[in-house]
Formats: sequence, structure tokens, C-alpha cells
Amino acid sequence: MWTKFKRLFVIKTRFEAYLIIYGLALGAMTRGAHYTQEYPGVGGYLLFAATAGAVFLGGAKILDAIRYETEAREAAEAAEDSE
Repeated sequence: MWTKFKRLFVIKTRFEAYLIIYGLALGAMTRGAHYTQEYPGVGGYLLFAATAGAVFLGGAKILDAIRYETEAREAAEAAEDSE
């Protein structure tokens, strides 16, 4: 039962990854907009850029991890088939 529950929190496809990245970006841009209101001027815009940059870095890491897991799974299946 717990394994089925844990599988809900595993990103399996690139589509799921894009949905998660979209959610992160939406939240980050909202936070960035609040930063520009809270800290007017250059400081607010720098914080806005930092929130956007964090989404870029996190999204790239998520997509790389999905690609790595897919390649590892295919390599394991190929190794099983060759035996």
C-alpha cells in the first residue's frame, strides 16, 4: 500500500515534469511580483530575476534527472534482454 502511495510523488514522464515546472514558475513569478512591490527599484527587480533564475535551474535539473532515469531504465532492460 505504501509503495503505491509513494509512486504518486515520483515524476515519471517529461509531461509531468513540465507541469511541475509550470507550477514552480507560476509561484516564483507571483513571489517576484510581490518583491517588486515590497522593494521598489533595482533591488526588487534583482529579487524578481533571482526567483526566475531559480526556476530555470530547478527545471533543468528535473528534466536532466528524468532523462538520466529513462536511460538507466533502458540500459537495465537491455542488459536483462541480452542475458
